[in-house]
Amino acid sequence: MPISCNISQEKNQVLISVDQRFDFSLHQQFRDSYSQCLGKNLSYILDLSHTEYMDSSALGMILLLKDHVDLHSSTLVIKNPSDTVNKILEIAQFHRLMTIEH
Repeated sequence: MPISCNISQEKNQVLISVDQRFDFSLHQQFRDSYSQCLGKNLSYILDLSHTEYMDSSALGMILLLKDHVDLHSSTLVIKNPSDTVNKILEIAQFHRLMTIEH
């Protein structure tokens, strides 16, 4: 599975991981990974450590996730993006919108 989602009740955390390619073909699967998580004050972590490629539609999907997170008074952190993915995030100035941890 290119996308995995693990929910930790004790940590109040949702961990979403994307493997290899993050593009439009994953739109529905990515949306499904978080759309059922409706609790308030959850910590969402988007792990991009295994993501080798992402396109502009992936940036849009991350913004949709951010909207979901904001709607539920939660937080979003992007963790461990590869150098290639990090450059894309920097060009899109995502560091101004959310926390990116290396």
